[in-house]
Amino acid sequence: MKNKLFIFEYVSGGGFNQINIPTSLFCEGFGMLKSIITDFKRLDFEISTILDYRIFFLSKYLQADIIKRIDSKENFLRKFKNLVKDSKYVFIIAPESSNILYNLSKIIINHEKILLSTNLEGIKLGTSKIKTYDFFKVNKIVTPKTYIIPFKKNNLDIDFIIQKFYKLKTPIVIKPEDGVGAESIYYFENKEQIRAYFQQYKDTLDSKRKYILQQYVEGCDLSVSLIGTQFSMNSSIDSPIILSINSQTVNLKNSNHESEYFGGHTPVKDAQDIYINLKNSIKFPKFSKFTGYFGIDLIRKEDLQLYFIEINPRLTTSYIGLRNTINQNPVKLILNSKLNVTESIKIKYLNFSLFTRIELSSKDLITNKGLYEGLISKLIKEVPEFVTPPISLNDSNHFSCFIATKTRDLESSRKRYKEITQSLTKLGFKILKPI
Repeated sequence: MKNKLFIFEYVSGGGFNQINIPTSLFCEGFGMLKSIITDFKRLDFEISTILDYRIFFLSKYLQADIIKRIDSKENFLRKFKNLVKDSKYVFIIAPESSNILYNLSKIIINHEKILLSTNLEGIKLGTSKIKTYDFFKVNKIVTPKTYIIPFKKNNLDIDFIIQKFYKLKTPIVIKPEDGVGAESIYYFENKEQIRAYFQQYKDTLDSKRKYILQQYVEGCDLSVSLIGTQFSMNSSIDSPIILSINSQTVNLKNSNHESEYFGGHTPVKDAQDIYINLKNSIKFPKFSKFTGYFGIDLIRKEDLQLYFIEINPRLTTSYIGLRNTINQNPVKLILNSKLNVTESIKIKYLNFSLFTRIELSSKDLITNKGLYEGLISKLIKEVPEFVTPPISLNDSNHFSCFIATKTRDLESSRKRYKEITQSLTKLGFKILKPI
């Protein structure tokens, strides 16, 4: 009898079923869902999941055994809890903001099921950027100066922000204290930009959330994908398992000061040098709070110094690329970490992957649903790199898709990316981003 596994991805699985789904978030979320279902299926699990009614037609592209539909007026938590009860194992992909990831994971623990995604203690630490900063400082890990921004008359205290800006003598970023990825990250180079932004856009900042101010560090945007294991003084494993070191494509310095994340590539150039520096920083017991898959965002300066920015206590978008490159099935390592199976693992990089979201527009497809769905089937057959096909969710001519290549090197991945975008253009799409 097969072990039953419930895999839940918040964005495509009902978390937005009563409001518009942000297409870019869906693109990454569905891509992670599809990828990890495929990898767990290779381990012969019986897999169940949930899909939002607006994208249920994509269910035929998932290798799940049971796919439940969530409609617009349903409470997704009811269906979520029923599938938890029917399963032995559960894996959750969800944002840590507003304690969504923590609260869903707590349901799994309360039902005495085996949580295969990041553990509660790791989620609690990684959710809070100020706690993460304190954690880095206590463990003597290099990290940029970070402050909680106080509120003044229901608005962020601009005087405090400017005071810290002068003290740091560098550009700064402002972001939610429990933010996810590149969500609501604002970059400022001078006092005039700060004042102008808060005069014009202060109402767009959620007064119910906490925000942090962080010293901006110039360098290469990187992330590391890891699997935390049970810490034991008697084990030969002395740190979390490093699956891959990834480059990140982040657009931070733009006219509206707000960042955009598109994806990246893996493995990075000079990965071995970064690996040695990184390994020394994460040795146990420093990261013993984390079991299962998690990520760390880094900046690598020109002098090769690594700055730790934040911890992502969940499956990250980089997973879509790394699974194409290494000699292991990543979910087998995740499962072993949760079942306390300790064995020496040698990660080898067999391939290269460029993984990215592509923003598109098309005036013709949105008005013809039959043509659109037929085109998706054709695209997926012709372009195996699509993990999320071009999709528009909010009755507009704006589409998003997500691809992940599997080639021998960066140059051949870029060549393949160009071929894919040319195919999209021939089919009537206009490429908007990244350019």
